[in-house]
Amino acid sequence: MIVKYKLGFLLILLTFIGLSPAKGQFWEVSLLTADPGTELYSSFGHSAIRMREMGPEGRDLVFNFGTFDFDTPNFYGKFTTGKLNYMLTVATYDRFIVEYDYYKRGLREQVLDLNQVQKDFLLQHLDAQYDPSRRFYKYDFFYNNCATKIRDAFVIAMGEQLVWSDSIAEVKTFRNLIDEFVLPLPWADFGIDLALGAVIDRPATELEKQFLPTYMGQAFANATIVENGVSRPLVKQSRVLLEYPKEDAQQSLTNPMVVFWLLTLVFAIMTLYGFKKGKLMKGLDVAFFGVLGILGLVVTFLWFFTDHTATALNWNILWAFPGHLVLVWGLVARPNAAWISSYLLFVMGATVVVLLLWMFGIQSFSPALVPILLLLLLRANFLFYNRKKED
Repeated sequence: MIVKYKLGFLLILLTFIGLSPAKGQFWEVSLLTADPGTELYSSFGHSAIRMREMGPEGRDLVFNFGTFDFDTPNFYGKFTTGKLNYMLTVATYDRFIVEYDYYKRGLREQVLDLNQVQKDFLLQHLDAQYDPSRRFYKYDFFYNNCATKIRDAFVIAMGEQLVWSDSIAEVKTFRNLIDEFVLPLPWADFGIDLALGAVIDRPATELEKQFLPTYMGQAFANATIVENGVSRPLVKQSRVLLEYPKEDAQQSLTNPMVVFWLLTLVFAIMTLYGFKKGKLMKGLDVAFFGVLGILGLVVTFLWFFTDHTATALNWNILWAFPGHLVLVWGLVARPNAAWISSYLLFVMGATVVVLLLWMFGIQSFSPALVPILLLLLLRANFLFYNRKKED
């Protein structure tokens, strides 16, 4: 990876010697938009800028803001805490497209109707962004990613001459937008709803929707360039570079909704059995509240100890609460402790609060959470009323 970027740096230095537009030189500027892939990291699509020099020996380059270096010290720690830097890299178009062809991901191109001055400003901006001291940037999934960096580059290059459409499309929250792309990955969808907080449950503006490459492509298609009072479309030509048949998403029987309802059914049957036999079945609670407590540690870590902006105000912490681990300890080591009853009342109250937050639209939770919340109420109630009656 490091060698690759050193070679890329030499390439860009050589390239920009000739990229400074001279008279008669013509560059075609395009926005590339890749279809979503089948893995979580690629499920939201991708964007890049293509600069193609017209002529028999013209260069064909792709500027990509969506890359990072696996050799970064403490890579996984920085990735987890939101401190990982992404960077701008440059590759030839042939090298870029072969990857998408290999993974069978569609690729579309929108040729932009920029004048020579606008192209000059864009090239100068990209040149400046590729400087070793500036090519790295702090990634943010919603506000500073491979798509928004491209949008911002065109805004800087074109200023007020770039006019976005003022038509208002369907109102969608950030979470709604994400859900459109992770629907084929139900466990990933559940994990995202668990990790991200109420801050993403507000409507996204049309400009903010461009954090998703597909929506940015649509915005570019509807945008115009205004010069001397004359308006023209930003996109002058659209091309399909790669196209593959889309596979129908098939829901697996192991998706969270099915698994959690089955789990709740099993726990309900075991609870009924315990009620009839006068047994608490504490092993169920040790396992159940233990898992929820561990999830609570994850939610707490993401909210309070990382730089991720989207994990704040995450009210999943009301049901996936780290304190459940203390309850597990109490059930095992101090089963007759008076505080356990108070804690169980807290669990029931917190679960009701989750439902109210959901009902009033303060935070949207995964639909697969419903059986878990019912199970929380079931076991907390059962323990509260029966734990001192056990033989």
